[in-house]
Amino acid sequence: MTGHSPPLPEERGTDGPPAVLAGLPRVTVTAHGPPWRARAVEIAYLMTSFALAPLQLVPAFMMIIAASWVGLVIARPWSPSPAAESPLDFLVEAVLLLVVLPACATLLARATCRVQRHRLGAVFGLVEAGAPDPLAPEGRWSRLARFVFGRDAWSMVVYSTAAGLHGLLFGGLVVIMVVCGGAFAVGALVGIVFILVQGQPDDLSSPLVQVLVGPLIAVVGVRLAPYVVATEVLVHRVLLFDAPEMRIRRRLSHVQDSRLRMVDAAEAERRRIERDLHDGAQQRLLALTMTLTRARARVGTDPDTALDLITEAQRESREVMDELRQVARGLHPRVLTDHGLPAALPVAAGRSPVPVRVEVDLPERPSPRAEGVAYYVVCEALTNVTKHADAARATVAVHRLVRPTRHGGDLLRVTVTDDGSGGADPESGTGLYGLWDRVDAVDGTLTVHSPQGAGTVLTADIPWEA
Repeated sequence: MTGHSPPLPEERGTDGPPAVLAGLPRVTVTAHGPPWRARAVEIAYLMTSFALAPLQLVPAFMMIIAASWVGLVIARPWSPSPAAESPLDFLVEAVLLLVVLPACATLLARATCRVQRHRLGAVFGLVEAGAPDPLAPEGRWSRLARFVFGRDAWSMVVYSTAAGLHGLLFGGLVVIMVVCGGAFAVGALVGIVFILVQGQPDDLSSPLVQVLVGPLIAVVGVRLAPYVVATEVLVHRVLLFDAPEMRIRRRLSHVQDSRLRMVDAAEAERRRIERDLHDGAQQRLLALTMTLTRARARVGTDPDTALDLITEAQRESREVMDELRQVARGLHPRVLTDHGLPAALPVAAGRSPVPVRVEVDLPERPSPRAEGVAYYVVCEALTNVTKHADAARATVAVHRLVRPTRHGGDLLRVTVTDDGSGGADPESGTGLYGLWDRVDAVDGTLTVHSPQGAGTVLTADIPWEA
């Protein structure tokens, strides 16, 4: 379950990026206050990127130095007058330039990427850390070598270089426009005052032009800030979070974690069913058996009493059926199998103490597995709303999300929204891990947007043909 969330209908930015970048998290009014404050956060973020850019480019320069030395060594025999060098000096140079310098480059790149992750988490909520490698070697020295010279270490050099170039070129452009434009205008104003004090009003034309041009440049820089921030977030998210190797390793790590949680959940469900059957249905079946035995013993001698006992047995049998329905309710309801989500979800919503509005817009039924996962997500989400959200109302919306086939086909999108206290925490026993495991088992995604005090929006995207 990733720590970031897609943009939500109620999360409107301040003149944000265009549609091509609309899927990226950005500085919003709800997160940082009025528009001018959001702009200030964007400018400060780009200033930090510009300041960090030289440090992020240092690993690439280190690798260029090492590669240049290798090139010089290869070209040395063909030089007109090759310089003589002792083997010891050559060995020292080789160790420094081929071992120490690349090691410093990869370690510095890892440090800059760690800083970048922290910045993404602090400003945009992208708090996902690097996925551990489930197949990493166990030995201490093997782990150290892999940490310094492994594929992930060299990837960090590439990521750091890309981030540094973006911060230097694009972030620097906005920062220079805003800072220099403002300074340009202030300096021109000071010049106008000085000229007026000196009594030379004929020289005011140039400062007046500067006073007009300076703020214009700063305004253009401010207007460009959301676009540059959005592209920087896109670069970092693709390189740090969505690289193919990271996705595979994250998937393996998720499988390892979810496997244990699924086993625990299955064991807990088995114990619940066993307890409910033992305490409820089994006891009623025993009472029903004793009632029928008494009725059989009275049939010949006291028919009226036997008839009363048979009537009581009928009542007890209905109660047994109700008990069994209660036990089976959390497994797979009959109405879902027969009529699908449009009929099953209102039934599930009707059992919630919190008023729930259900909106289902499905032109046809998805696969049975997708329906079952969606039903489970809604039931568990409404249970969380009742137990933890302190909400006055909730909304369940289900619709089909049409996507091109090359992107994996259509999705069944389930959205559960409440107006409660927010701040949903997977570690506090809210069942979010169980929901994530159920959705992830069919290659779906689960997103939770739950700012403190602003309600919770839970979105599950389930493959239509799961």
